[in-house]
Amino acid sequence: MRALLGQSINLYAAFLLIVSFAMISQRRILSLVHLYTTQGVTLVLATVTVAYLTNQPHLFASAAITFVLKVVLIPILLHRVIDRLDVRWDVEPLINIPTTMLIGIVLVVFAFNLALPIAQLSSSIARSTLGIALACVLLSFMMMIVRAKAIPQVIGFLAMENGLFFAATSATNGMPMIVELGIALDVLVGVLILGVFMFQIREQFDSLDIRHLERLREE
Repeated sequence: MRALLGQSINLYAAFLLIVSFAMISQRRILSLVHLYTTQGVTLVLATVTVAYLTNQPHLFASAAITFVLKVVLIPILLHRVIDRLDVRWDVEPLINIPTTMLIGIVLVVFAFNLALPIAQLSSSIARSTLGIALACVLLSFMMMIVRAKAIPQVIGFLAMENGLFFAATSATNGMPMIVELGIALDVLVGVLILGVFMFQIREQFDSLDIRHLERLREE
């Protein structure tokens, strides 16, 4: 049973990587929110599995916080922002999808090579998934760079935090609870601030394309 659960962590990691690739190729904003929610559910399952296998109660609390914040609260906030702004599609990526996918593959190879020596030093049962966790971080960061609209960039930022959270679980069996609570609060406050930021962009330019901000700099 424990061996099966140990293998399931690798399955969760592979699924997170697939979702990350789906996010960088997705243009429908509602689908991005659904994929982000799927990421959150996968993180919860992976954290609960690690908590059970390592007998660390604080990871169960971490999984509960992740569920409330990333599966329930943040997706609800994102859906409300999308409904208020009436934005459904991100039709102007800065790089076309095939090129983005090729760059993503290169980033995955780089992440695996970068994580290999670190994983060998780790004693975590999930250390073999560290390369995937770093790949998810890099793919999410690339998503923030290649998107022209504000909402997909916010989702990319949130997905990058998911990758960092999974990397911490992979390398060290989770962070101290006080650190996790602080990060959870920072992410929630960040989403609220970015929501206000998006409303301001929409009021000023009647669009969520952040390239309009260059006008302010030029003026």
